[in-house]
Amino acid sequence: MADESDRRRGVAERADDAPGPMNGANRVDGAADRTDAAGQKGTAEQTGASAQTSASAQTGMKPQRATNLTGILTETLHSAGPADPERYSRQIRFAPIGPEGQRRLLEASVLIVGAGALGASLAQHMARAGVGRIRIVDRDFVEPSNLQRQTLFDEEDARLALPKAAAAAAKLRRINSGVIIEEHVADVTPANAAALADGMRLVLDGTDNAGTRLLLSDVCFTLGIPFLYGGAVGAAGMSAALVPGETACLRCLIGGEREAEEAGTCETEGVISPIVELVAALQAAEALKWLSGNREALRRTWVSASLWPFEFREWRLPAPRRECPVCGRARLAAETGGMSRGAETLQAKQVVAQTEHPSSPANRPIDGAIRAAVLCGRDTVQLTLDHPLPLDRIEERLAADGCRITRNPWLIRADTGDGRRFVLFRGEGRVLVQGVSDADEAVRGLIKLMNLPDEEGVAVR
Repeated sequence: MADESDRRRGVAERADDAPGPMNGANRVDGAADRTDAAGQKGTAEQTGASAQTSASAQTGMKPQRATNLTGILTETLHSAGPADPERYSRQIRFAPIGPEGQRRLLEASVLIVGAGALGASLAQHMARAGVGRIRIVDRDFVEPSNLQRQTLFDEEDARLALPKAAAAAAKLRRINSGVIIEEHVADVTPANAAALADGMRLVLDGTDNAGTRLLLSDVCFTLGIPFLYGGAVGAAGMSAALVPGETACLRCLIGGEREAEEAGTCETEGVISPIVELVAALQAAEALKWLSGNREALRRTWVSASLWPFEFREWRLPAPRRECPVCGRARLAAETGGMSRGAETLQAKQVVAQTEHPSSPANRPIDGAIRAAVLCGRDTVQLTLDHPLPLDRIEERLAADGCRITRNPWLIRADTGDGRRFVLFRGEGRVLVQGVSDADEAVRGLIKLMNLPDEEGVAVR
């Protein structure tokens, strides 16, 4: 199927000639041929007899009477639980999905890491399509600068400093009450990544940094879960469906974290909303193919697109590298029949432990009790302590010192007179210090702000 797909897209190079490390929003070193940007044209929506004719042409079946569709929908949805039989009717009329594909979607589960621009768009695509269980993980909170492109949030979310995962989950439940939404206000780290991905059919990339993306790719390839990569900066973006045992892993495609971070970020280069929606649409389409049982239709290419100026290119994804400890091991597992889920989870933790993730939070200790990670391009340092902080007592101190306080059930945000902002997450022992770019400075500022004694676990040595 891969060769047929390549011919259809006009991609000339073979897998063994595929590009090496892919860095930047629209650059792939070693790329050979540019593909034709023109693809198959579709209609916005087909109805009545024309929709039936189109569906029968694709499936080889005789067209059904339109009046029978409600019965098909009711039977399909009843098997997965109560739902409005009209809700997914237009999606079911799309022949490649049909009633069976919709049933598969209702039974599927996905992990979306990052609930910002890409993640918010991906989440609502999955919820509206009827994916049965959606797990969302994000470490950040809503700010006014997010509203230009992060479609699930509004001004009230920003005013209340709501965590993105919690705000997104509330909106998604209003969009579709028939699917299960799990929100996790947390950072994805080597300690919890395997547990968060375990049991999911797909992992969708909505992150904003190379370190977390590489971590997720490593975990997915060890667990045998496809990883749908996506990224957008400025007016350019990239997307690829990385499948364990079939394609190379992300580390083999973009290099290590240091090489990948050479490209710009949204903080340094800016970003426009249309490219976010384009990349999310590419990811969501591949997700629907995989989850509905149309895996042979999966796009086997790396897509690089720019909307300003317009450019669209794609390259065939290379096969796994046998010498790679991540995708090479996944290929071997696929060839030998794999292993049990418990063994896969254990191996995922071992692979993550053996693989370098230098900027993952909790990777750079300041001392025995506190660790720091500088968030790329944001003048923000994330501090992770070894235990939760006493937020109620801290809030009293901050208010007495004249800090402007914003609180909600998940966090306390304190704005100081010197232009810094401290965001303390309840129950996590995690603090975002905004307005600084040096980890040691962030720790000193936190200690001064809270006036905590050494025995509470915050000290600089």
